Formats: sequence, structure tokens, C-alpha cells
Amino acid sequence: MPLVWSVNETSLHLVVGLGNPGEKYALTRHNIGFQFLDFLASRHQLLFAQSKWQARIVRASLWGRSVLLAKPETYMNLSGQAVAALAGFFRVPPERILVVHDDIDLEVGRIRIVKARGAGGHNGIRSIIEHLGDRAFVRIRVGVGRPSGPVPVEHYVLSRFNTEESARISAVMERIETGVRLVLAEGPGPAMNAINADR
Repeated sequence: MPLVWSVNETSLHLVVGLGNPGEKYALTRHNIGFQFLDFLASRHQLLFAQSKWQARIVRASLWGRSVLLAKPETYMNLSGQAVAALAGFFRVPPERILVVHDDIDLEVGRIRIVKARGAGGHNGIRSIIEHLGDRAFVRIRVGVGRPSGPVPVEHYVLSRFNTEESARISAVMERIETGVRLVLAEGPGPAMNAINADR
């Protein structure tokens, strides 16, 4: 059954993890956003449910903030459809949207927080910008590395991490959560100062 809540919560934050639905894509590099939200749900005993907004969602109170976690089920390249639908229904402005996604320009396990930036070649982010008509949202870029050989990027991001990389990804989950918490509690500026200082 679709979940329905009041749309009058002015302090609601929308936290989106990007990925592709289905077991075929589970734990692939492109699904790092889903992996993080699953980590968060397990840590805080939350359960995602189907919704009418083309996403699996759960509403929670985290770090003193009202938060809507969402995993779009539109496939990566159409992520903006779900994000725009959720933002519209729950009246969440772009400034209170945070997106966690993979980034091939960062080495595995590195994270960076950015705000109001272009898509940088990421089709999921491009879709969100197009559907919101705005790029003012915050992003947490999670490094998944680049292919070392002649592997097309579109194939590489659908591959799984090796054992060493998986350990690094598991180790960075708490730091991603810290980044999300700081963005929601203190704002993007302080969050970037704290997280991006780790070079």
C-alpha cells in the first residue's frame, strides 16, 4: 500500500540514494546510493515500502530532523522523475534535497560534498536537474574509482567491488552518514568544511 503523510511538514528533508532496482544491480558501483540507504535503514531500524512516487521510501526522525529517505525505482537515467514527484508532493525545495551517488572521478572510498553543481557526466544527477529545473540540491559524491583497463565506463559502473574495495566501501558508510547528518543539522557549508578537508 502507498504511504501517505501530511504535506505540511515545513522542515522535511529529502535524502535520495541513487541506483538501479533489482537484484541484478545490487551492490554494484552504480548502486552505492542504495547501499548507503540500506546501511542507514539497518542502523536505525527502518523499513522501506513501495509508494506511488516511483520510489521505495521511509519517513523517519533522524538527528533531530524530519527525513524522507527514497530509493528511486525508475532506473538511474530517469531518477529525476521520482525525485521531482516526491519533492512536489511533500513540498521539499531543492535546498532541502540531498542526493548520495557514485562518482568515478574519486578513488574508491573517498567522499565529497558539493552543492548547486552540474551533473558532471552522471546521468542520474542530470535527470534530477532536468526534472527539478534546479541544481540547488546537495550531493554526496562517493568514489567508486575508474576502470584500470579498456573497460567502457557504462560497464564498469555496473560491476561489483572486489574484496579490498568492498572493505573500503563498508568502512566509509559511517562517514557518509556523518556527512548527511552535518548537512541536515548544520548546513552544507560546515558539512563541506568537515568532510571535504579529508584529502
